[in-house]
Order: sequence, then C-alpha cells, then structure tokens
Amino acid sequence: MAAPAAAKRPCWPPAAKRHRTAAAAPMADAPAAAEQRPRLHPHRREPPPPHQQQQQPLLPGLPDHLAQLCLAPLPPRLLHAVCRPWRRLLSSPSFPPYLSLYAVLDGGADSAVSFAAYDAVSGRWDELPAPPMPSSPPRLWHPSFLSRRLPLQSVSTAGRLVVVAGSTHSLTPALPRPVVFDPTASPPQWRLGPPFPFAPRRWCAAGSARGRVFVAGGVGAGYDATDARSAATWDPVAAAAASPEEWEPLPPMRDCRFSRDAAEAVCSGGKVCMVSLRGRGAKEGAVFDLEAGRWEDMPPGMLAGWKGSAAAADDETIFVVDEERGALSAYDWGGDRWRTVVESERLKGAAEMAAGGGRVCVAAEDGAKVIVVDVTPQKPTWRHPPPPRMWEVAAPEGKRVVALHVLPRMPRAE
Repeated sequence: MAAPAAAKRPCWPPAAKRHRTAAAAPMADAPAAAEQRPRLHPHRREPPPPHQQQQQPLLPGLPDHLAQLCLAPLPPRLLHAVCRPWRRLLSSPSFPPYLSLYAVLDGGADSAVSFAAYDAVSGRWDELPAPPMPSSPPRLWHPSFLSRRLPLQSVSTAGRLVVVAGSTHSLTPALPRPVVFDPTASPPQWRLGPPFPFAPRRWCAAGSARGRVFVAGGVGAGYDATDARSAATWDPVAAAAASPEEWEPLPPMRDCRFSRDAAEAVCSGGKVCMVSLRGRGAKEGAVFDLEAGRWEDMPPGMLAGWKGSAAAADDETIFVVDEERGALSAYDWGGDRWRTVVESERLKGAAEMAAGGGRVCVAAEDGAKVIVVDVTPQKPTWRHPPPPRMWEVAAPEGKRVVALHVLPRMPRAE
C-alpha cells in the first residue's frame, strides 16, 4: 500500500553531532566526601526503579493518541531534540514514517554486498539484515574486470527496496526472482518475490513505474533476442497480500539495444524513460507509455541532455547529473529541454543518484560520500532565488555506495 502522506516529509539536513562530556575520574575518598556534603532535602524520597515509573505523557493533559496527532506535523529533528517521550514516539511504528536514505554498499573485492539506512535525525548508518540470496550470490567484482565494478541493479517502489539483477562469479545471472525489503514491516525484513516470467538476466533496464517494478531487456546466461526485447512489471504491495504472485508482461521492445549494460528506467508523467548508455557517447533512448501500452521514441532534447545517472522524484520530475560538468538538471516535458538546477565541483564524477521528498542524493567520489541537494520549489516571489542547499553524508566506514534509494525510515528502539 502507499506510504502515508506524512512519509513525504524528509528529515534532512542531518542534525549536528552530539558530544558527550567526559565522566569525572573516580576518587578514592568519594564516600567520605558524600558524608561531608550537606543534604539539601533530607526528607526527599529516592526515585522508584525504572520499571515502577509511570511513562511520561507526550503532552500533559492530553491522551497520547491525541497528542500524537498534534506532534505528527512537527519536524522529526525537533521531536528528537526536545525530550525522551518524543524521541520514543519518533521511533514508534505508529508514528508516520519520515523518509530516510538507503544505500547498497561495497566493502571490497573480498566482501559481500551489504545494505544500510541513514538516520539523519541521529546522524548514523544502521545496517540492514542480510537478504536471502541464492547459493551463488551476486558479485560486485570479478578477476576479469579489475577496473570495473559489476552492476547490481536495485529499484525503490511502493516504499520497498527491490533487488532485481546481478552477476555471479561465473558472470551468469544471479537472481531467478527479485529480493524485496520492506522497511515499515515489524520487524523490517526481506522476502522473495515471484520468479521472473522470462529467463533470469543481468544488464537490463530496471526502475519503478507507478508503484510497480519495471524490468526490460537484458541478457541471460547466453544471448537470446527474445529475452533482450522482453519487458514486464510487478506490484510488490499487491503481491504481498494476494496469491499467486504474478508478473504482468508488456509488449516487446522494438529492438535489442538494452542488453549491453545496466540502465536506469525512470518514470515521469505516465511514461517510463531510459537510455542505453550513460555519459556523452552515442546512445539510444526508449519511452514506454503506461496509458497507451506502447513503446515510443524518446524526445530528441531529452536524449541529448541525458549525460549521466538519472532519477525521478515521485514519478514526476526527472533529474540527471552530468558527471563531467558536475551539473544537476531537471527535464521539462513541455519545452523538451533540461534546466540546470545547480552546478558544483562536488557533483563531478557522480555515479549513482536517487530522488524523493524534495531531495536529490548523489553518490560522489567513487561512493565515498553522498551529496544531498535540496530541490524543493523556490518561492515565486524571489526575484533572484538563492542556490539550492547542499550538504554531504559520509559513507559507512570502509564501505562505498554503489546505489541509493529514498524510502520510509525503519522503526527501531530509541
């Protein structure tokens, strides 16, 4: 099911790090000093043990369920900073989830793929549980490709993180079915989706389209023209509540051009858009119209300006970051042109990106950090609007970010 309306609220930028004061050194004559210290309240009772204390109300004079309605619109950072009951509410599964940043992580050639979520309120990364993987799991590195990381394709849709394609150590497709993570489940957990309606594949186009997983093209253990032109969608929310789970086939693509490398499929205005190659080289584009159910040519202006990683915010605006210029641009369907949002040295070399909640998150410096750009609409009354705010989030220690997603935060203990 769709995330609550409150889930659209981002919690960025992250709060400043808190510093704890050092504890005083123990003193040998502490008991004697305590005896000499005058008691200001000789008749004051000691507080009861924690298990006997009554839970402090969220707002004095109001039942907690009404107080929660009053507190829900407040920024998560404010709730976290005020008091312990409000922090406890923030971590409760009943509180509307705010958005968090999720990352697929590379720990090196000898490490398995891992996943983590960044909690901007507390300013820390929380590791996700290990997903169920086949006996030959996806690999990010191979001796035959020392200078290039193998793609592991994942998408975010309907509040879920879905891993759809990867390669094994023998360079064959690693996943016969998608692997789905639900951060709002209690507890957050992985599950297996239904088998693909076609042969398992890698180097395909994958993305999200109106709450459904979208997969097109790619190659299997060997090249097959039929597989390279096939496409299908799957609803992970409906499938979780109904049986049997099924993929919905789509009309085949016009050709086999989306089988040479991993590609991003981004949805905007009811159309799924994708290009066969990132960067400035010769590329081909394709568009699938969800309403008409047919494949179309990509507008020439969109294809010409698609010069890097792409992401769509809430199935509306498409953003592309030019990895050479370090420019983040947004596409205008009406004028078939790209509008520069911000240009910065920090965005150069961008490899992966995600968008949601008024933020665009870009993996930079080979995944060592994430650059967050505030792309919320500027006030129309400003004659010269200020440049968008940008800040950095360091990747977990010893890890590199290989994919980013914006999803509801995981409920957890305070």
